[in-house]
Amino acid sequence: MKSFFLALLKSRAGLFGFLLVLVFIAGAILAPYLGLPSPTRSSLTARMVAPTWTSLFSPGAHPLGTDELGRDILSRILYGSRTTLLIAAGAVVLGGVVGTLLGIVAGYYRGMVDRILMRIVDIQLALPLMLLALLVVAAVGASSQNLVVVLALTSWLRYARIIRGQVLALREREFILSAHAIGAGTWRIMIKHLLPNVMTPVLVIATLELARIIIMDAALSFLGLGVQPPSPSWGRMLADGRVYITTAWWIVTFPGLAILLTVLSVNLLGDWLRDYFDPKLRTAR
Repeated sequence: MKSFFLALLKSRAGLFGFLLVLVFIAGAILAPYLGLPSPTRSSLTARMVAPTWTSLFSPGAHPLGTDELGRDILSRILYGSRTTLLIAAGAVVLGGVVGTLLGIVAGYYRGMVDRILMRIVDIQLALPLMLLALLVVAAVGASSQNLVVVLALTSWLRYARIIRGQVLALREREFILSAHAIGAGTWRIMIKHLLPNVMTPVLVIATLELARIIIMDAALSFLGLGVQPPSPSWGRMLADGRVYITTAWWIVTFPGLAILLTVLSVNLLGDWLRDYFDPKLRTAR
């Protein structure tokens, strides 16, 4: 663990991404304790108030302005981050568990099982993932639980393909052959021996998938098929504020920046993790 953080401190991009991720997570957790206005409370007398940087700590101030209904933009961004990060994390975990297990099964059994699972992956990859998500959400309805399942449905195949390749190489290694020789069962080999050896690529995939899922969640919310009002979400804020982009630029600018910085930070951290866990790159450095 010490070597991990020492290596992180040496990477400017990785450290920047890591710290920015921590800032967004801290903002999501601490949002109810910062004394901000309710993200759903509207005030027609405070409609489209411009950002007020000079009165940041004054009572009733709106540092990032208000939207067309007088709702505080900063409050909606922070509370929206709670929803976005929870949905994205849930989708990453669900997609990762399903994809990793199926990848291990396909790589270990090979034969017909491998061919069937990989053809399912090929078929799904042939479909635009956003179109698939739109069709499923339109069919089952928009809710946080449904969004997690739908976004995981677009994510599991990446784990399955990469983990399958890892397992195909690992299954011929000496420690797997030794486990067979002493009579270890199939599931014991997959869970006790193969799974720990593929967790590094799983972690890297999960980090990169998190950024993609955040964008998909925002896109679905922008189209009205994500988190439903009155709950705040970044994509819905962009959709509601696009009409006022020329007269109240802050309504769309700050949610857009939140999406941009979150995705950028996660991608930077994911790229660094990929480089850190790649033995060839570590040897080169």
